[in-house]
Amino acid sequence: QVQLVESGGGLVQPGGSLRLSCAASGMLFRIYTMHWYRQAPGKERELVADITPGGVTKYADSVKGRFTISRDNARNTVYLQMNSLKPEDTAVYYCKGSRPVFPDYWGQGTQVTVSS
Repeated sequence: QVQLVESGGGLVQPGGSLRLSCAASGMLFRIYTMHWYRQAPGKERELVADITPGGVTKYADSVKGRFTISRDNARNTVYLQMNSLKPEDTAVYYCKGSRPVFPDYWGQGTQVTVSS
């Protein structure tokens, strides 16, 4: 059974940092492209960043230069380092694993709130 479990969310002041983790089990993690999405109240879920099995990364324009996605295949974990956080980064953050032809796998989400 595949599981993706996010952690690391919380309340942080504007300008602060958080590091999200997503631990995978039950899947051949190293061959999956891993993604971070977020969904703010009343808005559609949006792609934040992704990282291919080979380590190629891509970011939404809104987070470029502030967020960094990385992966540790030995630990079956993908990370999202978030710096210079803004109130508009407030959302539930989800990780997803994808691989051509096969179904996508989603985590349950972790809440990030940026507020003073």
